[in-house]
Amino acid sequence: MKKVIHRANSRGHADHGWLKSFHTFSFAGYYDPERINFGVLRVLNDDLIEGGKGFGKHPHDNMEIISIPIFGAIAHKDSTGKDKVINTNDVQIMSAGRGIYHSEFNASATDSANFLQIWVFPKEKNIEPRYDQKTFDPSERKNRFQTAVSPEDKEAVWINQDAYFSLGNLDKGINLDYKIRKSGNGIYAFVIKGEVKIDDEVLQRRDAIGISETNLLKIEAVSDAEILLMEIPMN
Repeated sequence: MKKVIHRANSRGHADHGWLKSFHTFSFAGYYDPERINFGVLRVLNDDLIEGGKGFGKHPHDNMEIISIPIFGAIAHKDSTGKDKVINTNDVQIMSAGRGIYHSEFNASATDSANFLQIWVFPKEKNIEPRYDQKTFDPSERKNRFQTAVSPEDKEAVWINQDAYFSLGNLDKGINLDYKIRKSGNGIYAFVIKGEVKIDDEVLQRRDAIGISETNLLKIEAVSDAEILLMEIPMN
C-alpha cells in the first residue's frame, strides 16, 4: 500500500476578491512539482464564488470535468448548446473531448456559492464533446456510499474513464469499507465536512488522502462527516 496525505492548509490558494480558490494540485499560479496529479486525477479545486460573478467563456479539450456544488448553484453554458443550472445535490460532468467552450457563473446575484471542480484525464482522446448532469437524493448516501460518477452505472453520470466517484454522509461512529472496483485503481478521499479516519490517518475538513496498491479502504467517521471518494486509474 502507498499513500499520500494532502492537508487542507497545504493547498495552493488564490484570492481574486470575487473568487477564493483552493488548489489541491498545481493549477494556474500555484505550482508544486510534488503535486501535479494523483493517477489520472489532475485538478481538485475548491471554489467560493461571490454572487453574480463567475468564469467567462473559455476553452477545454481532452479532459473530463466534474462539478459538484457544496452549497449554492452554478449556471453553466457551453458551445454544445447546453444552458443549465447545477444545484446542490447535482453532479455535472463535461467531456471536453476534441474541444469545447463553456462559462460558469454563480446562479445567484447575491448569495455566494461553493463548488468542487475536478479534472480527470480521459480514457479516449478527441471524442465528441458531451454533457451530463443528474440530481442525487442525499438520503441515498446516509451512512453509505452513493455512486455519482461511473463508466457503467446507469444511475450515475457517465465518465470517459475507468473512474468511480462516490459521496457519503456519515454519522459519528459509523464504519464503512470501500472495495476497489477495478484492479490497479487507486482511491483519493476528500473530506468535505467533519472528521474521518482512513487507514489509521485522521483527516479533517478539506484534508485528503490518496491510497494506491490496495483493494480495500476502511473508513471511520470520527464525527458527523461528508466525504467524496474518487477511485481512479493510477496510469
